[in-house]
Amino acid sequence: MEHSEIKSLLRTSLSENESRDVVVKGWVRTKRENKSIAFIALNDGSCVASIQIVAELSLPQFNDDFIKRISTGACIAVKGLLVPSMGRGQSVEIQAHEIEIYGEANTEEYPLQKKGHSLEFLREIAHLRLRTNTFGAVLRIRNAMAYALHTFYQERGFVYLHTPVITASDAEGAGEMFQVTTLDIENPPRKDGKVDYSQDFFGRSANLTVSGQLEGELGAMALGKIYTFGPTFRAENSNTPRHLAEFWMNEPEMAFYEIKDNMDLAEEFLKYLVRYALDNCREDLEFLCNMYDRELIARLESIIEATFTRLDYTAAIEILKTSGQKFEYKVEWGTDLQSEHERYLVEKHFKNPVILTDYPKKIKAFYMKQNEDGKTVRAMDVLFPSIGEIIGGSQREENYEKLLGSMHEFGIKSEDMWWYLDTRKFGTAPHSGFGLGFERLLLFITGMTNIRDVIPFPRYPQNAEF
Repeated sequence: MEHSEIKSLLRTSLSENESRDVVVKGWVRTKRENKSIAFIALNDGSCVASIQIVAELSLPQFNDDFIKRISTGACIAVKGLLVPSMGRGQSVEIQAHEIEIYGEANTEEYPLQKKGHSLEFLREIAHLRLRTNTFGAVLRIRNAMAYALHTFYQERGFVYLHTPVITASDAEGAGEMFQVTTLDIENPPRKDGKVDYSQDFFGRSANLTVSGQLEGELGAMALGKIYTFGPTFRAENSNTPRHLAEFWMNEPEMAFYEIKDNMDLAEEFLKYLVRYALDNCREDLEFLCNMYDRELIARLESIIEATFTRLDYTAAIEILKTSGQKFEYKVEWGTDLQSEHERYLVEKHFKNPVILTDYPKKIKAFYMKQNEDGKTVRAMDVLFPSIGEIIGGSQREENYEKLLGSMHEFGIKSEDMWWYLDTRKFGTAPHSGFGLGFERLLLFITGMTNIRDVIPFPRYPQNAEF
């Protein structure tokens, strides 16, 4: 007899005297017993709720020695009858006829014996924290958001493009990249006093990518509309709740899209994802709402109903300067906005999401399209409540001479980027795109406050064990 998922059993409706033979398999959350009955809460990961197993201790198999082996964390299979539940909080339960123990969990050693572990403690046992209700909920939502992301683009005619993980270019020009090499790091070959990368695997220095955007632009110039979705890496030594060394990025690139088209797409995209979460992850969201963030669901619903405010950077600076608010970081035209500035605009001034545009050229990337004023570029950042920037993008500079000049200003060697410049020489076209940090989205959707808690196995300074 095939086993059933607990999620489907909990949704079963039975009449008063109806019953059904079932098999369930999962991990024990809790067990309590009296002299005649043992009550086992069993969870299989299909949903946040557990199903109650009722084991009559009068049955020969369920003797004291056997029942003691069934402890929190143990894995078991149960055969029995699905019946209407007499208890509160559940519509059905299982009267066990037979239990098979697949794997025991020593009560002296298993670290999840009790409830209420801190998230900090759970990060120390990342190999086991996935079994908790919190991380089960977070990872089911993560799965749903990945599915919704693909669905959104596929329904709109985008092509999923796989861009390289290993690259010789630095899309952002930040230089904080992980190196990839087969050279002997203890004794690398040298030429003129420098490491001779011509003898390396790729014949040159190579790194893990920080972004698939530049390659994505090549795809857009051939396929019209593409999107990337995959892991990216940044060797930034930042030990904060907002930074990871390995994270997932979604980056659409669209030929013939100008900045307004880009903003329209970003707003539609974010509302689609939030709506999908509310429609398909309700039980997990309600759990996280009750456990961590009472305002979570109301905040998600407000995004769907809102019209995103659009204003330029210069206007935003003026609002901040005249706000009367005391900020830790000084507000000046020409400096990048900090999270406190972004959140003030969203949460206090406009009280809805904001899309900022037309940033100073000097604080944005070299590839952004220059405005006629010569000082600003057609950048756009989407700002959300509680999190600040959730999307960053721009219209890309399609003019060869302007792009080349920008490279020189930013100290980027044009000979290393000849392939990128070629797209402006051969059939150039207006085009735009943006980047969504997937874990940053998940922080907003789940209400979690540390980015290490929305990815299964976080990578950050001094941590790559699991």
